Amino acid sequence: MIDLDTIICGDCLEVMRGMPDNSVDLTVTSPPYDNLRKYNGYTFDFEGIARELFRVTKQGGVVVWVVGDATINGSETGTSFRQALYFKEIGFNLHDTMIYRKKNPVPINSKTRYNPCFEYMFILSSGQVLKANVNQVPTQNAGKSYRVHRDNNTSNGGGAIGTKDKVYITKDTRNEDNIWTISPVGGNEYEGHPAAFPESLSGKHILSWSNEGDVVLDPMCGSGTTCKMAALYKRKFIGIDISEEYCNIARRRVSAAVQQLGMGL
Repeated sequence: MIDLDTIICGDCLEVMRGMPDNSVDLTVTSPPYDNLRKYNGYTFDFEGIARELFRVTKQGGVVVWVVGDATINGSETGTSFRQALYFKEIGFNLHDTMIYRKKNPVPINSKTRYNPCFEYMFILSSGQVLKANVNQVPTQNAGKSYRVHRDNNTSNGGGAIGTKDKVYITKDTRNEDNIWTISPVGGNEYEGHPAAFPESLSGKHILSWSNEGDVVLDPMCGSGTTCKMAALYKRKFIGIDISEEYCNIARRRVSAAVQQLGMGL
C-alpha cells in the first residue's frame, strides 16, 4: 500500500508494482524521452511502466503522457507515435491527441528545418472518460443570431411542400482548442531541473480530468510540478522519482506551496 500525499524516491516501475489495482484517477507525466533530456544518467522501461499505468488506472481514469521526439541523423525518432500505439495495444483508448505549443521556443540553427515548438500530449483513458471538466473560452460571435432556411420535402421523394426558417443564437462559450500555448520553464526556475513542467500545463490537465479528492500520480515527477498543482487543487497526489536530488526539490516545492495556502500538509 502506498501512502497518499507523498514523494517517493525509487524506481517508478517497482513502486507502482506495490500499488493496488484501479487506485489512480489521473496520471500527468512526461518521460525522459530519447536523448532530449539528460536525466541524471537514468533510463526507464517504457513498456513496463505503460502496463503498470494501465493496471493502476481506474475505469474511466486518464493518463496524460507528454512526449516529444529527438532528431537524429536528420530524422525524427518517432518514439512518441510508437508509445501512443503501444498504449492502445495494451488496452488504453487514445481519447485525444493534444499539442503543447511552447511560447517563445529556443531557436535552432538549421537551414533545412522549421523551428521545433511543440510536444505531444496524449490523453489516454481506461474505457470511456468519466470525468471531463473541459475548459471553456469565449466565442467570437457570442449572442449573435443567425437564421437557417430549409425546404421541407415529403418522405416519399415528392416535391417541396413548404419551407421553414429556424433562428439560432451563438453560445457565449465553446470548448477550448486542443492546442495549448504555454511558456516553457526557464533553466533554473525550478531549482535547476532540466525539463520541468510548466505549472499551468499540469494544472490545466488536473482540473480537466479529475475532481477534488481524486488521486493524481506522476511516476516520473522530477521537480514535483504535478504533485504541487494537485495539492493546490485539493487532489491527493503520489509522486515518484528515481533521483533523490529531484525528490528533494519536489518535496520543497510542494511543502512551500501548501504552507503558503495554510493547508498544513
